[in-house]
Amino acid sequence: MADTMQFDLVSPERRLASLEVTAVQIPGADGDMTAMPNHAAVITTLRPGILRVEAASGQQEYVVTGGFAELGENLSVLAERAVAKADLDKSGYDTMLAEAKSTLETAKANGGSVDDMAKTVADLEAIGAELGLS
Repeated sequence: MADTMQFDLVSPERRLASLEVTAVQIPGADGDMTAMPNHAAVITTLRPGILRVEAASGQQEYVVTGGFAELGENLSVLAERAVAKADLDKSGYDTMLAEAKSTLETAKANGGSVDDMAKTVADLEAIGAELGLS
């Protein structure tokens, strides 16, 4: 039984992480989950939240705004946007929140579905509160 698995975190801009991990806490759209070696294969969508990575070198945390996670023998996370938690400042957080609110307002004005975007805004506001950025 393997004690670690390969983990890769990629955003459209760059690869943020590629390392052997013991566990990854994933903010899934249908609920949070912890991926560990030998976990059943699954693909899930991400909601805005904090992705927590446990490795021999310690814990790393990333703020993600959405995307997908594919878990098999390895774990690959393809994030819409991902930022190392340590690198996220008030300005970066405010930009993320403003973009989400703008998308929500556009959906409202065009008669589109607003439920998903309202949830995204609420999730981002919760992240800001947890990190002391709101």
